Amino acid sequence: MAKLALLIGISEYDEPTLAPLPNAVNDVEAMQRVLLNPEMGDFAAPDVTVLTNPERQAMEDAIYTLYANCQKDDLVLCYFSGHGVVVESGEFYFSTRRSRKNQGKLIPTSAVAATSVHSWMNQSRSKRQVVILDCCFSGAFARGLTAKDGGTIDLQQHLGGEGRAILTASTSTQYAFESDGLDLSIYTHYLVEGIEKGAADLDEDGLIAVDELHRYAKSKVQEASPAMTPEFYPFRDGYRIFLAKSPKDDPKLKYRKEAEQRAKLNQGRFSVFAFELLEFKRIEWGLSEDEAIAIREEVLQPYREYQRKRDRYEQALILAVNQEKYPFNQAVQQDLQDYQQHLGLRDEDIASIEQSVLVPKQAEYERQQQEAERLRQEYQRQQTELQKQRARESSKTVSPPGIQTQTFEFYTASLTVKSSGFLGMGKKIYENKRSRGRAEFFTQDLGNDVILEMVAIPGGQFLMGSPENEPERLDRESPQHTVTVQPFFMGKFPVTQAQWKAVAALDKVNIDLNPDPSNFKGANLPVECVYWNEAVEFCARLSNKTGKTYCLPSEAEWEYACRAGTTTPFYFGETITTDLANYRGIDWDYQGTVYPGNYAQGPKGEYRQQTTEVGKFPANPFGLFDMCGNVWEWCQDEWHENYDNAPTGGSAWLSDNDNQRKLLRGGSWNSLPKGCRSAYRLYDARVTWYSGVGFRVVVLQGRA
Repeated sequence: MAKLALLIGISEYDEPTLAPLPNAVNDVEAMQRVLLNPEMGDFAAPDVTVLTNPERQAMEDAIYTLYANCQKDDLVLCYFSGHGVVVESGEFYFSTRRSRKNQGKLIPTSAVAATSVHSWMNQSRSKRQVVILDCCFSGAFARGLTAKDGGTIDLQQHLGGEGRAILTASTSTQYAFESDGLDLSIYTHYLVEGIEKGAADLDEDGLIAVDELHRYAKSKVQEASPAMTPEFYPFRDGYRIFLAKSPKDDPKLKYRKEAEQRAKLNQGRFSVFAFELLEFKRIEWGLSEDEAIAIREEVLQPYREYQRKRDRYEQALILAVNQEKYPFNQAVQQDLQDYQQHLGLRDEDIASIEQSVLVPKQAEYERQQQEAERLRQEYQRQQTELQKQRARESSKTVSPPGIQTQTFEFYTASLTVKSSGFLGMGKKIYENKRSRGRAEFFTQDLGNDVILEMVAIPGGQFLMGSPENEPERLDRESPQHTVTVQPFFMGKFPVTQAQWKAVAALDKVNIDLNPDPSNFKGANLPVECVYWNEAVEFCARLSNKTGKTYCLPSEAEWEYACRAGTTTPFYFGETITTDLANYRGIDWDYQGTVYPGNYAQGPKGEYRQQTTEVGKFPANPFGLFDMCGNVWEWCQDEWHENYDNAPTGGSAWLSDNDNQRKLLRGGSWNSLPKGCRSAYRLYDARVTWYSGVGFRVVVLQGRA
């Protein structure tokens, strides 16, 4: 019976997304040292093959040869330290120094596939096969490994001599963690320590079985990095696979186990009584003071490493709350979670830190929110009173001469936070509450049973633009400024294809109109593929037919009508869902950058990939539908980079140079959620058209 080992360490990588792993070569050298030691592994030197930074073909050849050239009773050990890669299908690959990626995806021919290694293991005559993987996602290697009889591995079986044992530094979804204080990867460090010191001989029989070795290494790893969960995959009953020898009745080993027991009982420290007991044992077992000190330091090292990581996390969190806006935005929260994962800390390991650092900050934030809510409610109360006063003073502001209005009822929606996790840092769950609203409107007959419904928008004041703390805001939405808007009528819906076709049939004013320009067909779908000049022609023809002055809304009128008295990013609240609007509700991977399909901490949803019929979703508080998403809507205004010197009377902002760039508002079926915010501004050339651009019309009450 021979004992064969292949030790592979990859520390250098050509692929820039695969970070160098300087410890990987050290790992191999350390494993080689303990395996060749006649008092430990007792492997023969010719039977231990070492590969450091090999080419892919050399690595694949060596793995194949290891399994192909062994005999029935041979013990075969394959050890790998380097990057493990899991592809979209879930398959695991061993990286090599030449492994490459294309657009973030591994090129399979540049790495060694686990499926190939599985096949060679199945074809091997050896009944004792041990695989040790110290790499990211290493637990994925066991997935799909089958027995020689074709059955799937039963991971619940006891370790069998006639079978396989797979030891992994991490699960199939975890990174393997480094440790700043060690020269080896953390998992390999404790594998080597368990063999070298004899500490992995848990049953004290003088032999170290692979299951004992894994149990020891896992316990030590989790003392330093609790979130790291090394895994052990045994297969088949039988006698145990023994990997190394251990000294029996060794004083140093007995003292180490006594120290480990005392340290574990006292959560990583020695009490006065524990220290005294250890001193008695030192004398009884004949150890020198220096020997005892060295052993105690080794025993306490992982606990100190754990505390060092907690201290680093606490320092980073304190720095973050002082430098970043609180509550943290989605990007900062993701960075924080990644940093926690990098340190190998679980939520329970940092709970007390977050309690002490974040609770005061959360209390301060909640006080600010309460004050902001009080001011918002007061502002809305004042606006409501102002609107009531104006309605009482003059009914003409509702129904100017020649316009007879009637009342309609509608449903509005609002998103409220149902739960938000610990200190507001967890995933928020929103509740969709609906309420009834009422508004005045008039109908305009366009002929052929096609009507245009125009909703009365009361005059008032509002803050135009977005506040600095609004997530994903842009400088173009600044500065916020107070605008006074006179009463007007606005289309209940974006102009539909049926309405467009009816008006396109009217006499030409300036330019021709295509009666059917839309990409997505449907009479009740919004018209799209309409450029600005065509929207203006539509208004001119409609004005000639009706005697009323129809036009595009000014940008101020559009935002005032969209907000409908609200101050949140969307008229239904702090976030948006695809139950309330038509937009891109899934992540968008564009040229290697992933744009989220949700806003702030709101949920993701669906991506319909086309327009939807108008009126499908709840209205805003003014009774206007589809102000968020579906199609972008043209405004009168010419584009300006920000609101410096913007008009405050609600009129369109024009300039003398006939700017060819015109305003678009509201987002579309193809927009990211941030583009559907009430304050979001976009521009395009007045002669641009595509399937995301439409419009709605207004009638100014003074121009009827």
